[in-house]
Amino acid sequence: MLGRDMGAALVMAHALGIDTLIAAELLRWIEAVMVRKLNEQIASDDEGGFRS
Repeated sequence: MLGRDMGAALVMAHALGIDTLIAAELLRWIEAVMVRKLNEQIASDDEGGFRS
């Protein structure tokens, strides 16, 4: 897992009325947790794939 499209995330934040400067600051921390958890899920799966 390499990451998410932060540009798209900032566009969504703007569309939702969230200050993009605050979103940009928080998204790097949120992304780190998302990537870590997804990698843990993939590693714990016996087949090495995604769970549905």
